[in-house]
Amino acid sequence: MGGPPGWQGQCITEPQDAERFEVGCELLFDVPERAVLALHVAVASTAGVLEAEDLLVTSDQCAVEVEEIAVERGGRVHLLTCGAGQLAIGYRAVGRRAAVPAPEPDPGERLVALRQSRYCPSDLLETFAATELGFAPNGPERARSVGAWVFRRLAYELGSSGPGDTAVDTLLAGRGVCRDFAHLTVAMCRAIGVPARLVSVYAPGLWPMDFHAVAEVFTGEVWEVVDAARLAPRQSLVRIATGRDAADTAFSTTLSGSAELLASTVMAIVLGDLPFDDQEGRVSLP
Repeated sequence: MGGPPGWQGQCITEPQDAERFEVGCELLFDVPERAVLALHVAVASTAGVLEAEDLLVTSDQCAVEVEEIAVERGGRVHLLTCGAGQLAIGYRAVGRRAAVPAPEPDPGERLVALRQSRYCPSDLLETFAATELGFAPNGPERARSVGAWVFRRLAYELGSSGPGDTAVDTLLAGRGVCRDFAHLTVAMCRAIGVPARLVSVYAPGLWPMDFHAVAEVFTGEVWEVVDAARLAPRQSLVRIATGRDAADTAFSTTLSGSAELLASTVMAIVLGDLPFDDQEGRVSLP
């Protein structure tokens, strides 16, 4: 994207069998002093072919320029610098889902997805996971079994966790939100030798609507989505960001200064019927 605020992508001809989506968000921040923010709200470049896209950033109703930076797995970060005042961000994208590409061997990518990380300290869970998940079958079903275990183990409860909670904190609390479900899934998969990472997505069908987080696991053939929270059909998810955990995929990161989020609204729909997802079959994201 990288153009001035209000920039709109041009129309492109897409495959007729691709699923159409419309996603977006509105964020409002109070900025008491000059601040630099990194936004991770744009649809990943791999997710689909966009018919239209807009990003509008204003500070006290004055336009703020943004700079786009490409990151892992097609992610797109937008950097902005603003002065004190109310910072308003509006993003919208309409497009069609891309076909899932054939998997490419990438041992380095899988190695990173096996290591412990800030919110997924899988090294602390190795003994527990080996004992608790002894039932998990080998093969592609292994990670799905972990997701089913997390679904049974945790209660979904809004406001039950804090921004610093790790997968271990979530396990001990026995409850959390989608990010916590995804972190525990990722950590437990890594603890039993399954490469796993976190993906932030727009999720048509999610209720209450918000940004959503799921796990993405390598099954030996492909990267597959595991959503232990089971709050939205995986087939209609639209990738935003991919990383080791939420530290890599936050929708906003304050790099200097300070900014307090006052309000947020997220929108995600498919232009048709939502698909049915029994959470059993293999689903991969473009």
